Amino acid sequence: MPDSSRENSRPKQPGSAPRTGHPHEPHAEGLATRLNWLRAGVLGANDGIVSTAGLVVGVAATTGNAQTILTAGIAGLVAGAISMAAGEYVSVSTQRDSEKALLAEERRELADEPDVELAELAGIYEKKGLSPATARTVAAELTAHDAFTAHAEAELGIDPRSLTNPWAAAISSAIAFTCGALLPLLAIVLPPTAWRVPVTFAAVLIALAITGSVSARLGGGNRVRAVVRVVVGGALAMAITYGIGDLTDTLGSG
Repeated sequence: MPDSSRENSRPKQPGSAPRTGHPHEPHAEGLATRLNWLRAGVLGANDGIVSTAGLVVGVAATTGNAQTILTAGIAGLVAGAISMAAGEYVSVSTQRDSEKALLAEERRELADEPDVELAELAGIYEKKGLSPATARTVAAELTAHDAFTAHAEAELGIDPRSLTNPWAAAISSAIAFTCGALLPLLAIVLPPTAWRVPVTFAAVLIALAITGSVSARLGGGNRVRAVVRVVVGGALAMAITYGIGDLTDTLGSG
């Protein structure tokens, strides 16, 4: 078995790259970006699956006409995708505007009171456990390198180089919703009339289990809990909408 202490003490060969940790270790910048895209994608896909499934199952409970069911499903898909995109755009734009306002204020403070800001930055690192002297040195070196970024990240928790793009979030949500909505839409119109609702139920629950598992894996969460949460929610939504559709059909027939 190799001696790790000897290995670490060997001089590095010329041109060799320094060790920077495990290649798959999640770091703050990449993780934040990944989680943001994951959030938009998973929410969009799940919403597309569940809302469209509920809509077409509810309509299927009142009529066996495939054209009517398809028309309702397409209308729900388009309306849902637009709604998701608009909601995500407004939400992310609001967040971005708030971040830009905070960054502008921080830039002004750095220009007007650099000594106060330096002391504030040192205080932040001192509260994290560094000695006063070390905290002051770290703050001074970070300020000399890039004062604005250092203060924005430490004081505000914002990376000014990677603000969230509202258009990217809106488009990704619309695409995710559409992809999710296509599954129940196809599942309800392709099978024979007697099999439409059972096939849709099965396809939707399997799809939700997959999206829940994938989201938990990418986000580092509990996979079983995520799968149960989305599957139970989707099953309840379809059962309720089917029941309402069946009740409406019964009352209308009476």
